[in-house]
Amino acid sequence: MAELQQRLAEFAAARRWQPYHTPKNLASALSVEAAELLEIFQWSTPEESARVMDDPDTAHRVTDEIADVLAYLLQLCEVLGVDPLAALAAKIERNEHRFPAP
Repeated sequence: MAELQQRLAEFAAARRWQPYHTPKNLASALSVEAAELLEIFQWSTPEESARVMDDPDTAHRVTDEIADVLAYLLQLCEVLGVDPLAALAAKIERNEHRFPAP
């Protein structure tokens, strides 16, 4: 994870994009990319959505949008100093207490 974050930081630095990588801008970009992922599934039935990866062109689009979402999320975490894996582990633990298994 840290390696990917470093690659993303180097990519942005090489293009002098750091001034634009504010928390607000990264959160906005993350939202836009998540919406683009959602757009692929818009109007599909649950059954159709479960088969979305069966079509190579659609699978490629889904994979690209997931990558975009993850890239912006990792960049946001880097800027804010959040360890995404630690944050996820803590959230899972809180949810296990909030929603105990029957």
